[in-house]
Amino acid sequence: MPRSVYRTCHLCEACCGLEFHVEEDKILSVRPDAEDPRSQGYACPKGIAIAHVHDDPDRLRRPMRRTPAGDFEPISWEEALSEACTRLAEIRDRHGRDAVALYVGNPVVHDHGAALVRQGLIKALGTRNCFSAGSQDTSPRFATSWHLYGSSFVLPIPDLERTDYLLCIGANPLVSNGSVLTAPDMRRRLRALRSRGGRLVVVDPRRTETAREADEHVAILPGGDAALLLGMLRVLLDEGRVDREAVARLARGFDGIERRVRALEAAALAAACGIPFDTIARLAREFADARTGSAYSRIGVCNSRYGSLGTWATDLLNLAAGRLGEPGGAMFTTPAVDLSRLSSVPGMDGHGRFRSRVRGLPETLGDLPAACLAEEIETPGPGQVRGLLTYAGNPVLSVPNGQRLDRAFSSLDFMVSVDIYLNETTRHADLVLPPAWALRERHYELIFTQVAARNFARWSPPVVEPEPGERADWEILVALSEGLGGGMTGTGPLDRLLRAARQRGWSATPDHMLDLLLRTGAHGDGLLPKPLRFGRFRDGLSLKRLSKMPRGADLGPLEPGVTRRILHRDRRVHVDAEPFLAALDAWASDPTLGAAQPGELLLIGRREVRTCNSWMHNVPALVSGRERCVLLVHPDDAAAAGVADGDTAILESRIHTGEVPINLSDEMRPGVVSLPHGWGHARAAATLRTAGSHPGVSFNDWSDDAETEAVVGQSILNGVRVRLRAAAQAEAS
Repeated sequence: MPRSVYRTCHLCEACCGLEFHVEEDKILSVRPDAEDPRSQGYACPKGIAIAHVHDDPDRLRRPMRRTPAGDFEPISWEEALSEACTRLAEIRDRHGRDAVALYVGNPVVHDHGAALVRQGLIKALGTRNCFSAGSQDTSPRFATSWHLYGSSFVLPIPDLERTDYLLCIGANPLVSNGSVLTAPDMRRRLRALRSRGGRLVVVDPRRTETAREADEHVAILPGGDAALLLGMLRVLLDEGRVDREAVARLARGFDGIERRVRALEAAALAAACGIPFDTIARLAREFADARTGSAYSRIGVCNSRYGSLGTWATDLLNLAAGRLGEPGGAMFTTPAVDLSRLSSVPGMDGHGRFRSRVRGLPETLGDLPAACLAEEIETPGPGQVRGLLTYAGNPVLSVPNGQRLDRAFSSLDFMVSVDIYLNETTRHADLVLPPAWALRERHYELIFTQVAARNFARWSPPVVEPEPGERADWEILVALSEGLGGGMTGTGPLDRLLRAARQRGWSATPDHMLDLLLRTGAHGDGLLPKPLRFGRFRDGLSLKRLSKMPRGADLGPLEPGVTRRILHRDRRVHVDAEPFLAALDAWASDPTLGAAQPGELLLIGRREVRTCNSWMHNVPALVSGRERCVLLVHPDDAAAAGVADGDTAILESRIHTGEVPINLSDEMRPGVVSLPHGWGHARAAATLRTAGSHPGVSFNDWSDDAETEAVVGQSILNGVRVRLRAAAQAEAS
């Protein structure tokens, strides 16, 4: 008998509601849930195609082991887990704990079970060589929050429901569906902002899909975001538009910032961002004069040469204009499970507590920059990486200088991957351990409720039940942790208690951890006597109560206030954190560092609504139609390079020269070209048949692992210096 299952889509940050029609183990159809209170019948093409991954014949169903001939054979779970733990432990025992590295891809943020047991796996490995997709695109945001507010998980977001002025910098929410901003159907929300008389200004080197919806598009130079934001702050200071009461009440160290910003020259600021200072000043006045307003910056800022400085300057501008924590401004969520409460757990949160062995790059939130992974494998000596565990990641395509990393993986003594595909990275593994596809698992949005435009909590049941022998992501990770001598949580007494519970036949899963976090959270029943409960509901939230609410719980709009979300002991925003003062001073001494030289262009990335990095390119419905992996070039730059629309041209950076298909586009700022991330599937064409028939080229073959951002050491993926020339010119030379 067909039935309907309602579930949150887990493919991106929007968390749209989906309705699945299911009969036994077969998904008959997927459609947007018209009654979902947040997405209101909206879902992007990825969500509609989600069942195609479930049914993909290329998706792995059983553990696979590399044979001496180099192909793969299926083996049992018992064999696979035993061999994985034995080999990793041998490397660790022989060469030291840092000889085993861990790389975690972005699907972990959509899986509450895996996210909750990740720290247990890190503790069991005992290594400092942890890397993640977040170290490629979010470390500046995490480090900024750590230093300003005392936790990487305290993240200001624009109050979209009430703002009158949204300054959107380096973000394309119509395509990303929001980034560090959970808000389904961004087109509807942004049009609502404008229809109530608000103003949307988009700052981006490309006239993006969001910019086309805006009142104004400002074409900035890649990497110039910090200059724009600091220039706007200087105007507010010079013209007496700073909200001194808010700054005095909320912040520490603003006087030192003010002296530095006032010393910045208008001409240098304008040159660094490629925007006339008159425009910078006008934007500052508009922002300050609006009834409510919020500056919002994201991946285009984070991935630039001054990603941390630009992110810090975004929060500084919101603070100075009196927008931080105010309705319609940059506000903080009150999530049902507040991850900032875990900041005190050892190893969970921080920045700069240790550095990489070879180059001395700093950790952020426990992860080293992925840009240094290849050198940690290649460079001999104590701590050299000899074994690698990857979980749901494809660093060969997502980390700079991917060809170097591809070669480095081939030199490892042992590699194990937890993944549903044999892709460009996992093809190097000795063992591949495939988890059950996510639609067979229960789901709670743990991460993105921290950045939701409206507070909510939702528990989703499995769409189809797990088959015998399938293992959830968290079950695989816990089995690895325990096989390496650790446990589920990484906390010795609690792990021993959980093991004892299982030995008695009791259930011990991440769901129990989640229930505890829900019940002791701001909206929970508190596990306390009634007079002391925090709960907003009559009985408060628990996992049992939430599971009876098929479309989740609406927990209300964002709440005013800042100090309630600050974890520093003095409850003040530490705007004068030393890493940012040093970065500001270094930037002021050479604000045009990294600028294109004569004959060069600056390469930036882009994303499309039908793709989710690399891993959904094996879905036919999401790669059909026109070719999407093309280099967007302004007609003037194309003419200078002697290339035409539809040509295949030569793109060259310091580390790579390769062919790219050309698409002329006047949406590009002259001097800037754009190539999407996540392509380059020729290497895995035999095991990813659909992706292999639409291979494209990998952006990260051109991005340079030697070029890193100053504060967090993150890769510079926006503003890569390149040269473009016609293929005929290359042949002649």
